[in-house]
Amino acid sequence: MRRCRAALHVFDDRASCTPDGAVTPRHRLSFVIAANAVLRIAGGASGVLVGVYVADLANRGLPIDAAVVGVLSATSFGAELAGAIPMGVIADAVTSRSLMTGGALVAAVATMLFGWSHYVSVFLVSRALEGLAAAASVPALLAHVVDETADDADLRARAMSYFELSLLAGLAIGGVIGSQLWGRLGSGGFRALSLVYVAAAGMLFVGGTGSSRGSGVAQAFAGLSRSLHQPALRRLAPMWLCMNAIVGLWLGPTLYFLLTSRSTSSQFLAGLFTGDPQQLGWLLLAYSLVFGAGLMAWSVALPRTPLHRALRISLIAMVAVSAGLLLLNHAGRASVSLRWTLTAIISVLIMVESGFTPAALSLLAAAVGPRAGRGAAMGIYSFLLSFGALAGTLLSGVLGQRFAIDGLIYATLALALVALGLLGRLERAGQRSIGRW
Repeated sequence: MRRCRAALHVFDDRASCTPDGAVTPRHRLSFVIAANAVLRIAGGASGVLVGVYVADLANRGLPIDAAVVGVLSATSFGAELAGAIPMGVIADAVTSRSLMTGGALVAAVATMLFGWSHYVSVFLVSRALEGLAAAASVPALLAHVVDETADDADLRARAMSYFELSLLAGLAIGGVIGSQLWGRLGSGGFRALSLVYVAAAGMLFVGGTGSSRGSGVAQAFAGLSRSLHQPALRRLAPMWLCMNAIVGLWLGPTLYFLLTSRSTSSQFLAGLFTGDPQQLGWLLLAYSLVFGAGLMAWSVALPRTPLHRALRISLIAMVAVSAGLLLLNHAGRASVSLRWTLTAIISVLIMVESGFTPAALSLLAAAVGPRAGRGAAMGIYSFLLSFGALAGTLLSGVLGQRFAIDGLIYATLALALVALGLLGRLERAGQRSIGRW
């Protein structure tokens, strides 16, 4: 008798049936996306544990200060930035399954190592390992998605939307879990978190079953050269830099500083949470829920929308968000009902703008295809993501110092308009080989 397992995946609302009830590729892809969410949540929790643990050591008299914390953060970020492209090449040379699983296990070792030591040198090694582990996981995972969705553009669009949602899960949930682990286990939270990484590695190992074989070192380097000369990647790269710079503007420490420090500015948002800094956590959670709802909606709409149109809609929404934030930031004397109305409108627009990255990733995945070079292309994407976020963080410090919240809004508006201009150039170039034009 034909047996059928109920759909365990999030990419289709139908059951996936096989004559013998075997796990289908879509089930395995769901496992991989879910594992990535676990990795991102663990990464967010690790960041909180590191900060609290180091602060606890400083409070107990060890020679650790804010400069050391900054160096630790830069070490992890720098390792991820430096390792993105090499790890993408490795993802072409070996199976994506082995690189994804290995990256998660390295992260487990790095996390456990941090909680076992009081020495800054060990901390630096731990954070470098964790950065390299993150650099390994993203290109390999995206290369795996490219392979698994080679013949199904609709599935690819859904997968890219859920990939972005899994990254958001780390932002929304990781901090909460990290604080709870510290409160209950203290430094033992690092050991508990390392087990979470091991569990994610197991999920990636199972989900990566059936990954395409590695193409070898020579083909991997040839794929890197081909990716660097890929017209789709070259034309999308400046847009990615703009978008990731916007991420760095708003998710870096500058915004939190401006919201919680006393301000003589007439801007409504500047110093909004001075009296209650804990409200920042709720703000971050609310933003994550709104953005996540947008990604869920795009996971349904994107397969039915031409990709260049989805990009344009997202960018126009980003311009509108900037205008809405500017109005809200100067609505200090307006009624409470008007400010809440503006907030509601901005929230809807944020949901719309969330479609940019899954649409851009779908375009790139369609361009590179399941061949040598797809890992390198995704490694370049990861590099641009990190580099853009770093540039945005630095820009926010300069503009925030000069113009407070308005500086971040003006920069967002300018970057969104530049991206719209770049999109027009991409469309005029007539990229008939990618996406559904």
